[in-house]
Amino acid sequence: MDASKSIWMQKLRAGGVIPAHPLALTSERKLDERHQRALSRYYRAAGANGVAVGVHSTQFEIRQPQFNLYKPVLELAAETLAGSDMVMVAGVCGKTTQALAEARTASDLGYNTALLSLAAMGEAPVDEILAHIRAVGQVMPILGFYLQPAVGGRIFPYDFWRRFAEIESVIAIKIAPFHRYATQDVLRGVIASGRSDQITLYTGNDDHIVLDLLSPFTYAGKTVRMHGGLLGHWAVWTQTAVAMHREIREVVASDGPIDLKWIVRNGKVTDMNGAIFDVANHFHGCIAGIHEVLRRQGLMAGRWCLNPKEDLSIGQMEEIDRVVAAYPHLVDDAFIKQNLDAWLA
Repeated sequence: MDASKSIWMQKLRAGGVIPAHPLALTSERKLDERHQRALSRYYRAAGANGVAVGVHSTQFEIRQPQFNLYKPVLELAAETLAGSDMVMVAGVCGKTTQALAEARTASDLGYNTALLSLAAMGEAPVDEILAHIRAVGQVMPILGFYLQPAVGGRIFPYDFWRRFAEIESVIAIKIAPFHRYATQDVLRGVIASGRSDQITLYTGNDDHIVLDLLSPFTYAGKTVRMHGGLLGHWAVWTQTAVAMHREIREVVASDGPIDLKWIVRNGKVTDMNGAIFDVANHFHGCIAGIHEVLRRQGLMAGRWCLNPKEDLSIGQMEEIDRVVAAYPHLVDDAFIKQNLDAWLA
């Protein structure tokens, strides 16, 4: 393993905060390079372990021919963060031909691992899906992705995750079904694969962040944990997320009793997520909710999405107002205000 690969692999395995990078647009719904760079600089300054670009929060529409933004957006983040030691995660989507093309693009741009969405595979047989994963894994190491059905994912059983984890190119898994039974299917499958020491687990369950990071899972005498999070929720209020993750890791390392305050904190973080992800309206405004928080902080010029129909739901603005007022210790407005001019320069 060369030195550069060793560094990013060590960071990925150590766990940390990996925000799902949003897409900054102008009022004409064109790429806003100034604010897009500012977002990348914010995540680096906040102490994030890496960034995931070209994922759901970056808007899947960047791949559509009329926008053709997949390579430009990945390239902009890679250029902005060049020289840092952040883990660079590229979202890779589509059936095998498209996924291979995206993986090659990301690899050529210096990305370290592919967050592989299986949504486009639909109800394809498991053997076909596993062959698809192996093919992409020939191009880039795979960061698996269990996507919740509400935004296009599919429920996979325990046996799928056991076979998935046996694939040597799989180095990590983002577990994001927003479902406790499904989450445990992945954990049990990773243990059964015999590769739990080689696969790093990240929570993508934005509705259960704190307890995912605190909770060990033991099965057949083997214990696994989620060491970090790759989250749309962490695209906002990132500095406080980094501080919280650091505290949680200290609690886990101490191997002592869990203070009740963490159970309370889990509820607060979940409440904040419910507002920005627009859970009341089946996640319709989840991307616009992220944008609204960043717009208020000056990191975006507006909350425009590539799809004009994507915006806040009725009542979502008031929900965001409510959680920001209720949990001021979980926002990082002061940090952003202090540094925003430098990031926008």
